[in-house]
Amino acid sequence: MRQKVSFQYTIQQAKHVANVLTKELGWNKNTTYTLIKRCIKKGAIERSEPNFMCHALIPKEEVQEAETNELINKIYDGAADKLFAALLSRKKLSAEEIEKLKQIVADLE
Repeated sequence: MRQKVSFQYTIQQAKHVANVLTKELGWNKNTTYTLIKRCIKKGAIERSEPNFMCHALIPKEEVQEAETNELINKIYDGAADKLFAALLSRKKLSAEEIEKLKQIVADLE
């Protein structure tokens, strides 16, 4: 959810982020502002005025890659093939989806 909120808009007020996270996760305003300030210290978010505007400094793709790597390492012992197999076993794929996956694998070789 945090990732979704940070990339949903290019620049957004901290107040808006707090309202979304209160509604979606039940967080109180202080928790959200603490998280935003930590992200500012780490260089992930830039703050501007007026109105405590927040701007994500890390590209969405970079965050997605880091989150995916963390998932693979934490849940699948670092084995991406185990994640891939788990995802594929949960859904019947169409012929078109199978071809797209074959192309992705071919591009990796």
